[in-house]
Amino acid sequence: MKIKRYMAASMRAALSQVRAEQGPDAVILSSRRVDEGIEVIAAVDYDEALFVDATRPRTPVTKDPERKPAQTAVPAPVPAPVPVLAQAAAHAPARPTARPTAAPGIAAAGGFVTMQREFKELRELLESELAHMSWHDKRLREPLQTRVLEELSAMDIAPDVALALAALTPRRTSLENPSHIPLALLVKHLPVVDRLSTVNPGVIAVVGPTGAGKTTTIAKLAARWSMQHGSEDLALVSTDAYRIGAREQLMTYARILGAPMHAANSGAELSRVLERLKAKKLVLIDTAGMGPRDVRLSEQLAALQLGAARAQVLLALPAQGEGHALEEIIRAFARVSPRACILTKVDEAASLGAVISTTVRHKLKIAYLCDGQRVPEDLHSAHQRRVWLVRAAQKLKEHAPPRGNDGYYARNFGRAHAHA
Repeated sequence: MKIKRYMAASMRAALSQVRAEQGPDAVILSSRRVDEGIEVIAAVDYDEALFVDATRPRTPVTKDPERKPAQTAVPAPVPAPVPVLAQAAAHAPARPTARPTAAPGIAAAGGFVTMQREFKELRELLESELAHMSWHDKRLREPLQTRVLEELSAMDIAPDVALALAALTPRRTSLENPSHIPLALLVKHLPVVDRLSTVNPGVIAVVGPTGAGKTTTIAKLAARWSMQHGSEDLALVSTDAYRIGAREQLMTYARILGAPMHAANSGAELSRVLERLKAKKLVLIDTAGMGPRDVRLSEQLAALQLGAARAQVLLALPAQGEGHALEEIIRAFARVSPRACILTKVDEAASLGAVISTTVRHKLKIAYLCDGQRVPEDLHSAHQRRVWLVRAAQKLKEHAPPRGNDGYYARNFGRAHAHA
């Protein structure tokens, strides 16, 4: 039996070496991923009995005249390695006719745990190779879709959202510059409150996590109303009894605008305050900022539902947040059914891909954008800024390290294509 070790960048390349040097009768004894790539140990003229004997643990023999000879242990059966042709079949391009053969590597001890580990490694290698093949095949067959996936990924759009948008890509286009397609798809499907259904006057409550900029946003909304309609029909209400200085900050804005400001510490008190203000055309409620995991959040949301059941709820969503954090915020405040969201701190975001992905995924309409501290200049209607927002997301990618590469595309898009 002739045993040889092979090193290659991929399992496909390693199997090609084995087949070229040892022929189709060679068998794979083991395979594993190492720093240099893929290590494969193969043999030709395979003798199973010899291999079992060679890999069986040896027990040292001690001489003891009074000790009876120990019974010879029967070695555990070692699964026969799979011929290299069966290994290579798993990598054949014709996927419908090729059936990958499970070939776990056999460690020297022949332990079951080792075989399980090597089988898992081999399966991951095969899946990775298949994903790469599927991605490259997709690039040849659907160049416009892959262009969309690459451009959206560069903008930090989440893979699931990118796939959903890419599925809407036309197979052919008359555009001279196809690079506009990803931006056009994103602009078209960006959920915004349109011109005909802008946020109506009445009672509006702004909710959101700590530090999202709710109080400043309330001031911007109040100032915008005052500039257009005056402050006679405007009132501000604060339910934030937790953050030091929160009510004082809102009171300062109210004095500047010439509007009354009221405080409410419970749902019942909020209900009484709103009853006294029912003649006002616009009442803005500034709520306490609490994180999604704050144990007091449920109590605060219950108080809002009790005291302002008919209020329009707007969720302050910090644009610089990471994807998983934004998902937590969405889930935590879903109880009060926000009608739309306000993207705050857009000017502080290093990437807008995560917040755009979150709004598209949940179909949460964007009512306003806030991109600075100026009151009210830095408050913008989303339907007027939808193209600006997408272009801002695209511009930010120019200052960030590249997001996508062949490995990223194959892992996120090749696997989905392979299992479609």
